[in-house]
Amino acid sequence: MFSAQLPSFVEHLGRAVEQAAAQSTISPLRTFLQWWGEFVAIQRYPGRAARLRELEGEAEQATDRQAVRSALAEMRQITELAHHEIYA
Repeated sequence: MFSAQLPSFVEHLGRAVEQAAAQSTISPLRTFLQWWGEFVAIQRYPGRAARLRELEGEAEQATDRQAVRSALAEMRQITELAHHEIYA
């Protein structure tokens, strides 16, 4: 799974480096590290990663706002857990 994401990782890193240089700030690099840290924290648990993909599909196909809200709320829980893990 991780190797499939390598091109995206490299592209995102390149953009972050360019933005950091252009803006004379490390903020783009911090954002890059946070995004990929959360990605890894989610992907290292196959059940969590699978559930997130399911929820993304549910949100995409939902026909009413409550279904979208429900899917987004659970997606938020997953990403907040991952965020907590990388900063704990």
